[in-house]
Amino acid sequence: MSTDSYRSRQVVITGLGILSPCGIGREAFWNAIRERRSGVAPVEQFECSNVSRGIGGEVKDFNDETIKKVYLKDLRKSLKVMSRDIQMAAAAASLALAESGIRGTVDPERIGVEYGANLIFSPPEDLQDACWACTDDTRQFHFERWGENGFAKMEPLWMLKYLPNMPACHIAIYADARGPSNSLTLDEASSNVVLTESLRILRRGAADAMITGATGTRLHPIRAMHARLWDAIGTADDPGRSCRPFDAHRNGQAIGEGAGCMILEEEAHARARGVRIYGRLLGGGSSCALDRDGRPRARTALVNAMRSALEDAGLAPGDIGHISAHGTGDVASDHVEAEAIWDVFGDLAGRIPVAGLKGYTGNSGAGCGTLEAAASLLAAAEGVAPPTLNCEEPDPACRLNVTQDFVPVASKTFLKINFTRAGQASATVFEALAP
Repeated sequence: MSTDSYRSRQVVITGLGILSPCGIGREAFWNAIRERRSGVAPVEQFECSNVSRGIGGEVKDFNDETIKKVYLKDLRKSLKVMSRDIQMAAAAASLALAESGIRGTVDPERIGVEYGANLIFSPPEDLQDACWACTDDTRQFHFERWGENGFAKMEPLWMLKYLPNMPACHIAIYADARGPSNSLTLDEASSNVVLTESLRILRRGAADAMITGATGTRLHPIRAMHARLWDAIGTADDPGRSCRPFDAHRNGQAIGEGAGCMILEEEAHARARGVRIYGRLLGGGSSCALDRDGRPRARTALVNAMRSALEDAGLAPGDIGHISAHGTGDVASDHVEAEAIWDVFGDLAGRIPVAGLKGYTGNSGAGCGTLEAAASLLAAAEGVAPPTLNCEEPDPACRLNVTQDFVPVASKTFLKINFTRAGQASATVFEALAP
C-alpha cells in the first residue's frame, strides 16, 4: 500500500467515554475544564495520608451503587472479577459506545478493541488470609507452606481481577467486538500507543471500527506507596492546587485515577451515519530510549516519538496549533519535557501554546493520556487550547508558552505527548472538528 493510499483512509472519533476525577461523561468533564475546577481532593477510598497527604484525583461518583445501577448495570455478573481499573475501563467504553451508536452498524467481526492499562495490583486484604496461613507464631512467613496452606485461602477467580488484558476482554464481550484485540501496559505512554495501533489497523483495512482507550489508578495502597517512593508528591494548602504543571513553584505530582475511551471509524462511514465527529486522528509514534548503563533517556524518547507522530501525520511542527503536554508538575520531569519540545519545535517552542491537564485530574498512569487528549479535542474544536490549571508563574527555565487561560490557536491540529520514568514515550496528532 502506498503512503498516499495509506493516509487517505481518514479515521475519526465518534464517541468519547470519560471517567475522570473532575467529572464522569463528556459534558461533566468539559464543564470542569471550562470552570477550571480540579478533581484533586481528599481521598475517600482508603487511608493514604502517609503516602500522598491523603489527597488525589479520585472518581468520586463511581461507587458500588452507581457501578451496579448505572455505569455497569449490563455487566453486573462480571463485577466480581473486575478490579477498579477494569470497572472504569468498561464504564468508559460503555459511555463511548452509547454516544457513538456504532453497534449494529458494523459487522462484529470488523470491530476491534485496543486498550491500555497499568500493571494491576491486588490490594493487601485480598492476600492476608493466605499469607497468615503461611506464617508461624513469630510472624515469619514460610514460602514452603504456600502450596498446602496459603493457596487454598485464595479466591478461585482471584487472578482474573488483576490481569491487565482483562479490560479489553470484558469490553470485547460486552460490545460483541470480534475483530483485532490487543492490550498494552506502558504506564503513561499507553494511551497514545493504543490509539496509534488502532489507527494503523483501520488504515490497513483490518477493521472498520475500533474501541480504544486506557485505564489506570494510582489510588491504591500499593501503587500509592510506589508513587511516594519514586515520585515527588505535590503540596499546597488547597488540595486542588497541589499539582502545578510547568509552574515556577511546582513541587510534585498528584496521584489519581481515571479512564478514557474513544470510538474510531473511517470518516466516510461516520458521515454516512450522520453522527457527531469530534475530530480526526492523523498519526502517532512511540519510542523507548536508554543509555548504555540502562538509565532512561526520556528526552530522546520524547523527541523520537514526536517526530515519528508528525511524520506519520504528514505534518511539520508549524502545522500544530497547540501541544497537550504530559506535565506532571514534577520539577525534573517538566523540564525534560520542555527540552524535548524545544528539540523538535525549535524557535516555535517558545510561541506555540502548551497545555498540561494533570492539575485537573492528577496522574492515573495509563489512563491519563486519553483524558488529556479529550480535553484538547473539545477545546480545539472551539478554536482554543485548554488552560493549564495552577500554572500561575510559568517556569522561565522551561521557556514554554504555557496556557494560563483558554488561548486562541492558529490551527485545530494538536500534538499529544506522554512519557514514563522507564524511558518510554508516545505521541499522537489530532485534528479537532467543530460540532
